[in-house]
Amino acid sequence: MSAASDGPESLAGPDTPDSAATGGPNGLDGRNDHGGEATMADVAERAGVSVSTVSRTLRGLSSVSPQTRGRVEEAARELSFAVSRSASSLVTGKTRRIAVLAPHLDSWFLGNTIAGVSAVLREAELDLLVYSVTDLAERSAFFDRLPARRNADAMLVTCFDLTPEERARLDALGMPVVFVSQHAPGRPSVYIDDADSAVRGMRHLLNLGHRRIAFLQSSDNTGFYWSSQERLTGYRTALAEAGLPYDEELVLYPVARHRRGIREAVGQLLSLRNPPTAVFAESDEVAIEVMGVLRSAGVDIPGRISILGFDDHHLAEWLDLTTVAQPVEEIGRAAAELARSIIDDPEADPTRHIVFPTRVIPRGSTAPPAPTEAARREADPVRPRDT
Repeated sequence: MSAASDGPESLAGPDTPDSAATGGPNGLDGRNDHGGEATMADVAERAGVSVSTVSRTLRGLSSVSPQTRGRVEEAARELSFAVSRSASSLVTGKTRRIAVLAPHLDSWFLGNTIAGVSAVLREAELDLLVYSVTDLAERSAFFDRLPARRNADAMLVTCFDLTPEERARLDALGMPVVFVSQHAPGRPSVYIDDADSAVRGMRHLLNLGHRRIAFLQSSDNTGFYWSSQERLTGYRTALAEAGLPYDEELVLYPVARHRRGIREAVGQLLSLRNPPTAVFAESDEVAIEVMGVLRSAGVDIPGRISILGFDDHHLAEWLDLTTVAQPVEEIGRAAAELARSIIDDPEADPTRHIVFPTRVIPRGSTAPPAPTEAARREADPVRPRDT
């Protein structure tokens, strides 16, 4: 399996493969017994089968028996014979490649999602093509140029909503599109229920006794962060269930993946007349930054402020961070398997959804809120001195 990471400029390309078949009519290369380029006929002769059987075997079709497949594969190895991917795609109509569209590649979540996709494709001997579009200009260029050439058999769209116009662009290519980490009604999707997961995370804090709970959601003008909006919805739902008002001053939007923005957001919360006793961060990456800022300011965690994250980042356990865990790599694997199944059976139900469960993992960053001064006085009133 090979992987490529391309920006929008790589999308435009020739309408024909860069290399033609070198050893025969079906995209063959290698050497035969006479020192020339091996052909499919050479493989067929050595394996004692027909040329069409060799073709079916090397295309991975299930109509070939295991015994015959073994003989053909052994003959192909002996002749150093391989099928040119670009030329054979002209015969099969398939590139044997799946593309991933992602907003960036430097987040823990996306890295682990793509690792799951890669594992499935590697087992299936498929290629992975990754397109990273990091801002609105690149996003616009990507969808302007994408129809110029069909580079993959399916696309996994990860972590952002497509506009109707963008969906129409992908539909025009005639390739399956699987949505990852979001629910797209009427489309194949692999996701968690972000809103419900956030509700359960909030209940953990509420059941500990917290009533002033802040929510940090990264601001982003690219439209990529679909999940975080659903988590904010869950935050508001949990407050309503508990009979608590939604307080806008407790919901802040630091710039995505911007350390100074998170520091300023924490400073704003600590400057409130009635600061929060807990912070729910939209992701563990944000929560980890918040913990660093609070500790550098001498604020005790969880003695003064509890911190709840989301994802179960690989550092979460090490940092003793309470989090809402989701099976990120499994989501990537399931998305790749779903794409493969749709490629193999175009008539299959195009609205299939796979929903993964989440779970709250309590660790040392959350605890009941410290009692207020008034509560302490009520619990331990000062007794009058004897006279």
